Amino acid sequence: MNWNVDPEIVNIGFFSLRYYSLMFIIGFLLMGEYVKKLFTKYDQDPELVSSLTTHIIVGMLIGSRLVHCFFYEPQYYFSHPLDIPKIWQGGLASHGGYLGVIISIWFFMRKNPSLKFLWLLDLLAGPCIFVGGLIRVGNLFNSEIYGKATNVPWAVIFQRVDPFPRHPAQVYEAIGYFTVAGILFWLEKKKFTEWKRGSLFSLSLIMSFIFRFFIEFVKDEQATIILSSAINMGQLLSIAFVVGGTILYLKVQKNPS
Repeated sequence: MNWNVDPEIVNIGFFSLRYYSLMFIIGFLLMGEYVKKLFTKYDQDPELVSSLTTHIIVGMLIGSRLVHCFFYEPQYYFSHPLDIPKIWQGGLASHGGYLGVIISIWFFMRKNPSLKFLWLLDLLAGPCIFVGGLIRVGNLFNSEIYGKATNVPWAVIFQRVDPFPRHPAQVYEAIGYFTVAGILFWLEKKKFTEWKRGSLFSLSLIMSFIFRFFIEFVKDEQATIILSSAINMGQLLSIAFVVGGTILYLKVQKNPS
């Protein structure tokens, strides 16, 4: 399959709309509406969701940018620190996005002490991972986050990159994130009031980053730091999140409350 889609939907003068930006917009709009329904369902003020969504967007952008700069291309950005804020030039790391979202939710909760931190993380786990899947769809339209060269029947030639058939790694990730999000949506409906707070969030970390770890085997190397021939930066960061999620899950299960 050949892939040569123009990443720009429209370009009029100084205005340019890309599929990648559209996936962001659609994702956060859908997340906001869904979370409003959840707030109403659990007797919380849905008017808080607009502020919460803003916190999440800011946290995601800052976290994903900083992790990309300092973990994937540190040599360049330590030498060119003024380029760090230039998000429009590309370079966002999903691991940092997850971390930035967690921190931003903590800040939001501090402003709204009636809400509980782990309760919010559980509630937002599915919607946030769903947005992550849409962002990977945006990566497909940008012909980026592609996989290694391969001869599998479903290989894609990203003509804007090179003439070699490659694993559509961004599609693999999108499918994985949508699947994990679907499981979390189902668990929220069936188990949210029964399970201890932090259970859904910790499971979301474990499931999504185990999946991410294995996808990295077919992804083209993105980091300028090569750790070894057996593991890359994305896998190392994924291991850290899986370990963190496992520790949190075990801890919340031991908590009598």
